[in-house]
Amino acid sequence: MCALVAGQRGRSVTLLEHNDRVGKKIAISGGGRCNFTNLGAGPGNYLSGNPDFCRSALARFTPWDFLALVEKHGIRYHEKKLGQQFCDTSSREIIELLLAECADGGVEIVTNARVRSVQHPGRFTVETTEGTYTCDSLVVATGGLSFPKLGATSFGHDIARQFGLDLVVPRPGLVPLTWPSTELTRWKSLAGLSLPVTAKIGATTFHESMLFTHRGLSGPVILQISSFWKPGQPISFDLLPDHPGERWLGESRQSGETIRQVLSRLWPQRFAEEWIQHYAADKPLRHYRNQEIAAITQSIHSWSPNVEGTEGYPKAEVTLGGVNTSELSSKTMESRKVAGLYFIGEVVDVTGWLGGYNFQWAWASGNAAGQVV
Repeated sequence: MCALVAGQRGRSVTLLEHNDRVGKKIAISGGGRCNFTNLGAGPGNYLSGNPDFCRSALARFTPWDFLALVEKHGIRYHEKKLGQQFCDTSSREIIELLLAECADGGVEIVTNARVRSVQHPGRFTVETTEGTYTCDSLVVATGGLSFPKLGATSFGHDIARQFGLDLVVPRPGLVPLTWPSTELTRWKSLAGLSLPVTAKIGATTFHESMLFTHRGLSGPVILQISSFWKPGQPISFDLLPDHPGERWLGESRQSGETIRQVLSRLWPQRFAEEWIQHYAADKPLRHYRNQEIAAITQSIHSWSPNVEGTEGYPKAEVTLGGVNTSELSSKTMESRKVAGLYFIGEVVDVTGWLGGYNFQWAWASGNAAGQVV
């Protein structure tokens, strides 16, 4: 994005890609259909040490601006849910869009270019396996540590450190959570099962599906809440968010049904059976006292299992933290310490929710730098 904007402004642009082809992370996103933006993207959908930092860039390149590009290239797309926009056919179409726009701007793309060193004796000098390049403006758009199999490294963070920029300690975000051994023994038989829940940490709440895995918990709601979670912090789950309070359970007392029969209508049967084994006696509801009904309801609406950790960068969709926003201009993404040095996208301490928000930050921050380099 930065390269095409700068190139179309008449700048001489070389894009150095250390993989054998560009856009590998785009290619696998959204199940291969690329959730390329979210129509609701705004500052409130991002985590950062400075929540207002992303405001300027997002305002100057909106989801509608990227949709205009998509439509210009005849790419068919659809809204899946909650403002999420996906390609109808393949994420490859987004890569081709970006390549075509780069070609229009005369951008030179060099693949398999592994950077050996970056120096700044006046102009920037970048020594790579494909040759040495000099430039007035150097843009670091190398992402974070997520998906190392696709070539993700700490390169962007290393360059920031080399030039004396402060970093917010990186950690995995939008990542599955793992059980300690005690909880793993209890729940591992439910691997593959999912149900809609509400997950809450403090005032932060998400309502989507939760998936049991062989190691812990995943699914959209877990990925969302994981970016807010820190080790040792409890997460509260409402396992029946559409049945608030205890009245619904009390009303089932007259039916003669057991609690397992009632919960099996609302949950997958395997989950109902496993949950009852640990939290309730499977007997007719009319045999429960009022205080027992209240306790069971509390357990259902405030389930707080022990979570030990995450599955780390190999399974994380994004990297939290990165170049401290206090080091950069929110208008241009330029370093406040080193003139001509820019950081954009995931390498910066701006991380979006699940659902197209991180792509929109990539487009917006790339555009912001591309307008001025």
